[in-house]
Amino acid sequence: MAQGSSHVARTAGLHRVVVIVDANSNPFELGCATEIFGLRRPELGRDLYDFRLCSPEPRTPMRDGFFTLGGVAGLEAAESADTLIVPNRPDVEVPRRPAVLDAVRRAHARGARLVGFCSGAFTLAEAGVLDGRRATAHWQWADSFRARFPSVRLETDVLFVDDGDILTSAGSAAALDLGLYIVRRDHGTEVANSVSRRLVFAAHRDGGQRQFVERPVPDVPDESLAPVLAWAQERLDAPLTVSDLAARASVSPATLHRRFRAQLGTTPLAWLTGERLALACRLIERGESRFEMVARHSGLGTAANLRALMRRRIGLTPMEYRHRFGPGTAS
Repeated sequence: MAQGSSHVARTAGLHRVVVIVDANSNPFELGCATEIFGLRRPELGRDLYDFRLCSPEPRTPMRDGFFTLGGVAGLEAAESADTLIVPNRPDVEVPRRPAVLDAVRRAHARGARLVGFCSGAFTLAEAGVLDGRRATAHWQWADSFRARFPSVRLETDVLFVDDGDILTSAGSAAALDLGLYIVRRDHGTEVANSVSRRLVFAAHRDGGQRQFVERPVPDVPDESLAPVLAWAQERLDAPLTVSDLAARASVSPATLHRRFRAQLGTTPLAWLTGERLALACRLIERGESRFEMVARHSGLGTAANLRALMRRRIGLTPMEYRHRFGPGTAS
């Protein structure tokens, strides 16, 4: 479907996200980008992004010839991107098209945010914009990536990496995690939660979680963490500890730790801290200006602890977060 002038008029002034699609690109990650950044948001009363697809050719064969994409903008659309999502594809040893790499370099030079889903890290590295930077990619390509791009600081056991103006994610499903993280960074927790609900997807998995989860589905039903997670989420303001979670699950702390690692790819304490921080952000967005109260009601204890965690995890102080995402502010 052609993206014409009516689209330009509808989305004028919004942050522009452009996806470059090249030969043999993966349809799944393209779908993730479209779902997160491209859909209308009537439930929010506003759109979040101006979203475009572009390609260096009028007709682009997708991975394994599943289908051919046509009717999208030419590669020149990348020149106006505020966020540029680069091509990813399974043939990682095949060099990327020079015109695509040049478009990535120009976007980086003018300060655009660059995003690579899965093997998209190869595109970024081939363009030379990842030298000396942190990145991730799918674990199965780690050895190949390190051999070809030794100057890139590859992190192989995480879901995604935020290195400021360049963000990369691991396997296919991690594209959703990174996409929601970007929405949360741009528009706040409440908006990201709304998008995740529409996706029927977890609102937040921390980027530091492991790529490979040993047992995505528990062997026996009564080992599911769902009941204890729901119980804890209703009591985040209480002084919960890992021992409290273990007692609720009727297991030892060591067993609980193993189950969290196996089922969620993180630790009980890291999960609890992430949930409390998300609650703190929601309280600030809803208008609570007393940071001691925010810290108390989210279970983070003190305003100083709230400030330290927000700076470390989000990159903003509570005051900065309120100015950006609080009531009456324009995202």
